[in-house]
Amino acid sequence: MRIIIDADGCPVVHQSIACAKQHGVSAVIVCDSSHHFDIDGVQTITVTKGADSADFRIVNMIAPGDIVVTQDYGLAAMALARKANVIHQNGGLYTEENIDSMLFARHNAKKILSSGGRLKGPSRRTREEDASFVKSLEALLEKCLP
Repeated sequence: MRIIIDADGCPVVHQSIACAKQHGVSAVIVCDSSHHFDIDGVQTITVTKGADSADFRIVNMIAPGDIVVTQDYGLAAMALARKANVIHQNGGLYTEENIDSMLFARHNAKKILSSGGRLKGPSRRTREEDASFVKSLEALLEKCLP
């Protein structure tokens, strides 16, 4: 088992790595060439820029039981299909039970935007959200480790 981090725009890269190290689990950062990570003891895979290039690289490397950190619902759905455990940057778990409604909400948001509508963006990230993520990732690691 390892933690695979979709690092394009991910605010919890360092928290994910700290949890991985604490539990003796390897971490892999996957990002496109517009980002740069150089963290000791952590494998970084950089892919070319392009729509979903990092996502497809992640999907192709997932083994059952891996933990994937992402905010991308599409990647989460593909990771679930590969039998990964998937966690959102705010600590929520993606599951077979909730992914369809998330994908539907994303589809509706795209329809609104493509018709010229506007949606409110995310609010500024808080320390509480970081703490919630770490708590959820710790619980997931404890559940998944033998």
